[in-house]
Amino acid sequence: MNSDRTGILKNKFQVLLGTVFSDWHFMRWLRLGLGLYLVWQLVQRPDIFTGIVAAFFLIQALTNTGCCGASGCAAPQKNANSAKEEEVKYEEVK
Repeated sequence: MNSDRTGILKNKFQVLLGTVFSDWHFMRWLRLGLGLYLVWQLVQRPDIFTGIVAAFFLIQALTNTGCCGASGCAAPQKNANSAKEEEVKYEEVK
């Protein structure tokens, strides 16, 4: 029983590491930079609001989430199979 739980935790940890270390695009780098800048501002001039906003941007950068979840605002990618057009049959309705 304990080995099953350990296996599940290892799998979840591997998925988390895969999310953190893959698919870095411009907006993710921008969020990371803004979050780190705000952490630096928090060190220089402690303010609770700055800390909350810094944590928000850092969590977004590390987990690859945006305004609506992971790539929620991005346009969906086309599949190679969806490039084929199918013939549409029309029926005349009277």
